[in-house]
Amino acid sequence: MQAAKIRIGTRGSPLALAQAHLVLRRLAEAHHLNDDACEIVVIKTSGDRILDRPLAEAGGKGLFTKEIEEALLAGNVDLAVHSMKDVPTVLPDGLVIGATLEREDPRDAFISLKHAALADIPAGASVGTSSLRRQAQLLHRRPDLKVVPFRGNVETRLKKLAEGLADATFLACAGLNRLGLARHIAAPIDTDAMLPAVAQGAIGIEIRADDADTARLVAPLNDGETALCVAAERAFLATLEGSCRTPIAGLAELHEGTLYFRGEILTPDGTQCHATRRHGEAQTALQIGEEAARELLARAGPGFFRAIA
Repeated sequence: MQAAKIRIGTRGSPLALAQAHLVLRRLAEAHHLNDDACEIVVIKTSGDRILDRPLAEAGGKGLFTKEIEEALLAGNVDLAVHSMKDVPTVLPDGLVIGATLEREDPRDAFISLKHAALADIPAGASVGTSSLRRQAQLLHRRPDLKVVPFRGNVETRLKKLAEGLADATFLACAGLNRLGLARHIAAPIDTDAMLPAVAQGAIGIEIRADDADTARLVAPLNDGETALCVAAERAFLATLEGSCRTPIAGLAELHEGTLYFRGEILTPDGTQCHATRRHGEAQTALQIGEEAARELLARAGPGFFRAIA
């Protein structure tokens, strides 16, 4: 066991800190550590600094991980805690995901001060979101609604709703649950109606590939089922070469040794949607994700993502 204090790198948002403290508690429980054995190191990322425009316009994935990974490679922290949906499918050389915690509820949450469910919103109403995926899925199912840009934490978004800037918005159920704010969920959205982002609800612990001590430290925190499902979803995303600029959704679920995968690609305006369902033995998880992506690429045609870009 490491004698020095274990330094945990994280963003400083309320959700990121809640997730970092969760990892800290799990490490303490797994290894019977003292309260002062771990230290949380807050690192401001590019995504935290960009507040004046949608993140998709600023570069997409990696905006919430780059500076933390640089600190990890420099040896300034021993491990990094990420929301796995923010982690690019290709990691920097020398870094690996050492553990994936058990997944929280992967569904999106419908939040509104006026309406109990998405189906209750009248035609012409406005829905706030900064997610291209949610925008595309919403417009695909409800082209009668307007989408307005919406960023900020839960309190900020509730304030915007109260000010009438939008009639409803979306957040991830997982984040609200981890923050103890599930009371703000008007209704969880079934995954058949809104398939979540790849790896939504999963927390990953990133470490240096050559750091055997930290690898042993985080190994007990790994949830094998979640890691397998997230691996299938990330293989799907990697094969599509997707980013925050392309509306992509994917969810893998494991039942009695069989992995069930659903994937979806859309145009931002929701006019085109290509979806697939596949299943197979758990040990073929990566293959299932890759084949699902190739199927959608073949159906959508070579110009699908180029047209979006």
